[in-house]
Amino acid sequence: MNCPNCNKAVQSDWQSCPYCQIQLGIENDASQQNPFSAPSSQPELAQIVDDPQQGDATGGVIPYKNPKALIAYYLGIVSGIPIIGLPFGIAAFVLGILGLRDRKRNPVIKGAAHAWIGIGCGGIFMLFWGAVIVIAIIATIAG
Repeated sequence: MNCPNCNKAVQSDWQSCPYCQIQLGIENDASQQNPFSAPSSQPELAQIVDDPQQGDATGGVIPYKNPKALIAYYLGIVSGIPIIGLPFGIAAFVLGILGLRDRKRNPVIKGAAHAWIGIGCGGIFMLFWGAVIVIAIIATIAG
């Protein structure tokens, strides 16, 4: 038999491992492990992250389960760039609305704040750059 912690050979009737001092047997919990040993893998954490009912592992800070809202957020910020801002503003506005729709269908996925920022920035810059283009066209025609 090998120790489950340090993988060294031990006898099956031993109560603890002489190398790492971990208690051997079925009741091998984390509180009895050697604090200087490498951490064991935690399948419980992987189950929480992959479980759709548990939400984002980041607590909603980065809504990776709502990519439409996340992309809307970044496009809304980028839409402030002159000349290329208009198409980014339109995309941010549309993706923000789609991200809110996805959030409403499944509240676990988070991302409402990112979607609203995308809608707000995208809408404001879309109107601003649209007005700039209209004014530029009128000035060119009148000039």
